[in-house]
Amino acid sequence: MVGIMMSSINRHARSLNATLVSNKRIGQYHQLLLNIGELVTYCRPGNFVAIAVGGENSGLILQRAFAISRTSPRSNYGGDPGGTIELIIAPQGAGSRWLCSQAEGIELDIIAPLGSAFGIPTEPVQALLIGGGYGSAPLFGLAEVLKSRGCQVDMILGASSAAKIYAPTEGKRSVNSLKIYTEDGSAGILGKVTDPLAGLINEVDVIYSCGPMGMLSAISSIAGISGVVHQCAVEESMACGIGVCMTCVLPVESTDGTVSMLRSCIEGPVMDGSSVRWDLVGKVSN
Repeated sequence: MVGIMMSSINRHARSLNATLVSNKRIGQYHQLLLNIGELVTYCRPGNFVAIAVGGENSGLILQRAFAISRTSPRSNYGGDPGGTIELIIAPQGAGSRWLCSQAEGIELDIIAPLGSAFGIPTEPVQALLIGGGYGSAPLFGLAEVLKSRGCQVDMILGASSAAKIYAPTEGKRSVNSLKIYTEDGSAGILGKVTDPLAGLINEVDVIYSCGPMGMLSAISSIAGISGVVHQCAVEESMACGIGVCMTCVLPVESTDGTVSMLRSCIEGPVMDGSSVRWDLVGKVSN
């Protein structure tokens, strides 16, 4: 069995004002870099941040949760000291649109780092990373960590169309091999990211995934048949990001067979795919 080191949750999280040092549009998405100082040393692939959005007079009361894509130990922007975190954001809702419209140099009220991180193998392994849409962004930083540990890292990215694939060039730089799948055939191979998985599963020690819940469920089914470890960062909607509102709960089965509703912002977002009761997602009452 592959040995995995799991990190403790929210032990180093704190609230701070983070400077937005860069805001760049990349295709349909925005790449934001936030200076969070020495706190960056505690950020791991799979962690996320909660950000207050809308400004002081906004009706957007709850913070919004965004996955950390990458970290850097130094800013490299305007001589600001301290480390930065990278966020990839799709300007879809009111909160994310407001955040993507902010000018460089402003300060954002954030809490970081939050949630569970991806477990890192204790020895070199064959790792397969599977991402859907811009949800794949956290996998790039994970790939760099895995390669630094001597792992063979292969990646599959997918989306409905080419425009929704986030930064395929970044993916090529981060991994040993990259395959792209689009449902309309506008880029890479026509199909879904799960299409080649059955043929690859026997060559894989661990699967890491991030993307739509339906995709994570399908990967878990295939991985479960072969007994391959599958760590997935769930995309359940988080209204607060700090475990208070209970809107992001998921049915998770324990070793004794009991099913509990666990908060994906606290016990997740990274979870063991085999423990999530995908058949009960959206069907079990809080």
